[in-house]
Amino acid sequence: MTLDEIRERYLEFFKKRGHTVYPSDSLVPPNDPSLLFTGAGMNQFKDMFLGRGTLPFKRATTSQKCLRTGDLESVGRTSRHHTFFEMLGNFSFGDYFKREAITWGWEFATKEMGISPEKLHISVYKEDDEAYKIWNEEIGIPAGRLFRLGEGDNFWPANAPSQGPNGPCGPCSELYYDYGPKYGCGSPDCSITCGCNRYVEIWNLVFTQFDRQDGGVLTPLP
Repeated sequence: MTLDEIRERYLEFFKKRGHTVYPSDSLVPPNDPSLLFTGAGMNQFKDMFLGRGTLPFKRATTSQKCLRTGDLESVGRTSRHHTFFEMLGNFSFGDYFKREAITWGWEFATKEMGISPEKLHISVYKEDDEAYKIWNEEIGIPAGRLFRLGEGDNFWPANAPSQGPNGPCGPCSELYYDYGPKYGCGSPDCSITCGCNRYVEIWNLVFTQFDRQDGGVLTPLP
């Protein structure tokens, strides 16, 4: 399957679920002086998340051109980092939330892409009982493949509650593909947290629900 095929199937999947297919923003964001380059699909929708936007829809899906300067030192040293990449994303502005995001993410990965459910491991923010319950009780992920992690791993931006930056943020839930033991580190505790080549993150569901303000105050978004 080619990149073009994956992009097309992703956008069409969410279009059928009421999302407007919206164009990628410029790699150099024209209206955000806080950013040198666009590093995430949500960047162009900041005002929508903050309740200040005027776009005539509440659901969007995009294939965003991205460059992350923080990853540049890892390019060539790992098989997971690139100078440039496209980030597929689906966004809700005060419309659906965790249940739909999780259900559709799982459906696209396992049914549309044909990934074996048994090969997927899931992480959630350690305090996000709602997401954990949806994955465990509704999707059927067993506790052995469902991990609660801290803000450094499962909050976006990473460590936002304690370190910032200010702005839209929230807990996240990640899907990891398991390549199998032969790609692992050999440790009996090998899991998605050890950083070896066995597990690769393939999706990050970000639940953008707070506006972080000075002092680490997390104000619920509209």
